[in-house]
Amino acid sequence: MCVIEPSPVVETRRLLLRSPGPQDISRLAALANDSDIARMTLRMPHPFSADDAEDFIVGVAGQDPAKARTFLIEHEDHGAVGVIGLFEDRDPAPEVGYWIGRPFWGRGFATEALEGAVVWASRQWRRRALVAGHFSDNPASGRVLEKAGFLYTGEVRQGFSRARGAETDTRRMVWLA
Repeated sequence: MCVIEPSPVVETRRLLLRSPGPQDISRLAALANDSDIARMTLRMPHPFSADDAEDFIVGVAGQDPAKARTFLIEHEDHGAVGVIGLFEDRDPAPEVGYWIGRPFWGRGFATEALEGAVVWASRQWRRRALVAGHFSDNPASGRVLEKAGFLYTGEVRQGFSRARGAETDTRRMVWLA
């Protein structure tokens, strides 16, 4: 039986994955208000304001913990550096998505957070598979997913990027326990 944690915390070597709260609004707005981040996501608007950050946090608080879990990625020295989430969508396995603030790119935080989230999902949700996708023009995200054990499925889907205002090719990947 799956035990639903009210507000789980996942610890990795350098990071803490925790629920975002009102205290994170200004930091999230500052990091997420970057067109190069937003344009690589499906759901994130650009510009991204404090009101958007507040709406995001309220939305996370209202998630069904059996079907979705969103974590703030926090570094012990730098504070919040990004967000990672798992959610049930149209695929048979939950999907994972993430973003890292530009000042923290290239430091391995996305891979470390993803590895922690995968372990959490396999233990707490008892998931044996997860899916993810990255835009075809974002190979760096594909490398993050590969480092965390995801494999390409060969499927390319069209996904509407809110920040781009357009359909975008999304390369699909899968992680299997």
